[in-house]
Amino acid sequence: MTELRKVPASAGAEWLLGGFALLRKAPLALGLLGLIWGGLSALASTSGQLWASFVLALFGPILFGGLLYAAREVDQGRAARPAHLVQGLQDRKAPRLLAMLLPQLAALLVVLVLLFAMIGGEQLQQLLLVMEQMQTNPDPQLAEGLPAGRMFLWLLLALVVGVLAGFFTFVAIPEVMFTDRGAVAAMMLSFRACLRNIPALLVMIVLTVIAMIAISIAVQLVVGLLGLAIGAQPAMFAGQLVLMAVVLPVMAGAVLHAWRQMLGDVPQAPAAPVSGSGFEA
Repeated sequence: MTELRKVPASAGAEWLLGGFALLRKAPLALGLLGLIWGGLSALASTSGQLWASFVLALFGPILFGGLLYAAREVDQGRAARPAHLVQGLQDRKAPRLLAMLLPQLAALLVVLVLLFAMIGGEQLQQLLLVMEQMQTNPDPQLAEGLPAGRMFLWLLLALVVGVLAGFFTFVAIPEVMFTDRGAVAAMMLSFRACLRNIPALLVMIVLTVIAMIAISIAVQLVVGLLGLAIGAQPAMFAGQLVLMAVVLPVMAGAVLHAWRQMLGDVPQAPAAPVSGSGFEA
């Protein structure tokens, strides 16, 4: 039976720093994986095809599981490869990984039910009408009469529901990738581990928000300079890819460290030194 470990609040900072450390260990290899995923997301969104974005969202747990696998390979002194992104398919764990979408779907359903229960269909229609009018006439008086208090309360409840749904999958994906545990058992274990370590999770969330803001500002500065050379739209597209090449591997490394400390395996000695790129020779 897996032991649920209690970690100090400071562990949340260790997880995030561990994610950055893994990216520094193999920036090109892990960055390429994030770039591939980010590129697929960008192509799906710019294609205008709803089905493309849906398929990519459906494969999200599989891609993140592959990124986790690559992060652990780098952590143990081996090389990360683009093929690791679909490692879940190769290991026949796709059904268990796809089950990780269930908490998000349930959370979406709960949030929608709360929206209709708290705001009401008539008020929602009024809200949509006001939003449409404000696109051409940004007059604050248009928002008068809207149930601002209930909308704010709904946003808070939606945030709580989203966080609770995230508890079910936070360390469930690495649990599925690196053990033989089933999807439901992994999600329940992840939920219990998160409840036991809420202070560490809060620390990680706060530091992650701060780090993402700093990274976004840095990327925007680069995009501004790059836009002078290649144009605004291509520079913005390149900036989004760079952002994903950094954020996705860092998040995978942070989740890997969180799983390892709360319920996963212990760090293993590196098998062999790898180059700074993290690619195999």
